[in-house]
Amino acid sequence: MNPQSSTIKKILQEAKTIAIVGASVKPSRDSFHIMRFLMEAGYNVIPVNPAYNEILGKKCFPDLRQLEEQVDIVDIFRRSDEILPIVQDAMLIGAPAIWMQLGVVNEEAASLAERAGINVIMNKCIKVEYQILMQQ
Repeated sequence: MNPQSSTIKKILQEAKTIAIVGASVKPSRDSFHIMRFLMEAGYNVIPVNPAYNEILGKKCFPDLRQLEEQVDIVDIFRRSDEILPIVQDAMLIGAPAIWMQLGVVNEEAASLAERAGINVIMNKCIKVEYQILMQQ
């Protein structure tokens, strides 16, 4: 169901703003490290988590519907069974790409988004894919 590597590379090349749903202030969390990595790679990263006001110096939003700017990728760090409403919100805000991190798979949500013309990447780490595809 994932797009070809060339499509994933194009998504990463064209993206400027990435929302990270499930971002954390805890350095022990993958979402923290990946948020920092994406910021260092030059992306405008917006954390989304109702538990925090700020992460890595960036204003944190409670959900995607509250964002103040358009995003190119919604990168999701949540359990697979929590994905559907997040994908529905991503569709509502017009995100052109949805990325479910390594270990996160929700076929129903992916099918819904794909039928709406949204690129969906599942069960892949955005940092790993960036390192493979963009740093060649």
